[in-house]
Amino acid sequence: MTSTGSKKNKKDWIGLFIWIIIALLLRWQVVEPRWIPSGSMIPTLEIQDRILIEKITPRLNKKLHKHSQRNSIVIFKPPKSLTQAGYSDGSALIKRVVGLPGDTIEISNGKLYRNDEETNEPWIKEPINYEMKPINVPQNSLWVLGDNRNNSLDSHLWGPLPEKNLIGTALVRYWPLKKIGSIRFP
Repeated sequence: MTSTGSKKNKKDWIGLFIWIIIALLLRWQVVEPRWIPSGSMIPTLEIQDRILIEKITPRLNKKLHKHSQRNSIVIFKPPKSLTQAGYSDGSALIKRVVGLPGDTIEISNGKLYRNDEETNEPWIKEPINYEMKPINVPQNSLWVLGDNRNNSLDSHLWGPLPEKNLIGTALVRYWPLKKIGSIRFP
């Protein structure tokens, strides 16, 4: 092999290595694929749907002392109450943000009330079959519920979600192909 061929081969390997590093950094810090393991977000997200989550917003919000948006779908590490009950600290859950710090959340007569006003939730397909007395969402926390309210392990059972547990926000569904597109929020 000539010295010129050896140098070209070395440049190719360096280029490939750089692209691998960039891809890993993007996945680790910016965008990450996830799949939906349960029916807690039906009908918005079905079991086995594949989504991309963006991971920058939770970190920026923390630095800017902002909060996630109401109705956004967030991915998060289980809160302490769930890890104490046996959930793996490395697992991730997905729910919809229904309450921000300072909000009062209540479930009554099959409806969600935020700050004494009934919420409009077109993604909910059946009335909620449980009651929840008014609760004030603490500082640095969110109140999260699954869209399949009657079959979701969420804040109504384990309490507020610390904002520090956020991993990312649902961005795009890429599988199944017939449902590909952004995850829209009314």
